[in-house]
Amino acid sequence: MTTDTALAVFLLQSAIFGLFIIAVRRRNIAAAVNTAGAFVLALLPVIIPIVLPVTLTQSVIFGPVFPLWLAAAGFLHSLGMLGLYESIWWWDHLTHTLSAALVAALLYAGFIVTLPDIAGVGGSSGIIVTATVVCTFAVGVFWELIELIAREVSERFDIEPVLVHYGWRDTILDLVFDVVGALIVIGADLRIFVPLMEQFPDVTADVLVGSAWIVLGGSVLLALLVGLGSSMRS
Repeated sequence: MTTDTALAVFLLQSAIFGLFIIAVRRRNIAAAVNTAGAFVLALLPVIIPIVLPVTLTQSVIFGPVFPLWLAAAGFLHSLGMLGLYESIWWWDHLTHTLSAALVAALLYAGFIVTLPDIAGVGGSSGIIVTATVVCTFAVGVFWELIELIAREVSERFDIEPVLVHYGWRDTILDLVFDVVGALIVIGADLRIFVPLMEQFPDVTADVLVGSAWIVLGGSVLLALLVGLGSSMRS
């Protein structure tokens, strides 16, 4: 990572922490929780290289893009939680597109590394393209269900929701822009994370399978809980 990139990442991480302090001072629980989560995620490229050699006896090289992208997405989301989601109509679309594109880029690289026989050289096969878009969409559905559960819990216990659900129209638009983010990655044939995945091909395959089960099983469970909550209110 170059000095300029490292400085940019550090400034974004510091900015997220500053937004966390602002959220705490405003006693905005939802913003405080979200900014804290964004700060932890932004620190993952620092934490993982320290922890990973203990379990795999091998270090990991993230490169400059992943830490910068992760920190930028967290920073924009944190700003949104402090009021920009309500005051700027396109801010939610921006953050969803950026975050979904990051998820899609990681998935795309993961599929290319774990399915080398069907990954194209100049362009990717239809299977990998479809899998990337579908899995990104599935992650988006999982996230939207988490938001719905947050609303159910907040209404049941009369507390401020940690994640805010703005209605079904917003949910549909969120999913649309999740797909837009995935299509941008596919259209650009963005293989920027392939070198990262190639360091641990077996771990990459295990993470893809494990994540698929978590997203699928979690979505089914959350959907059942949402349906149960709706039936109890009616």
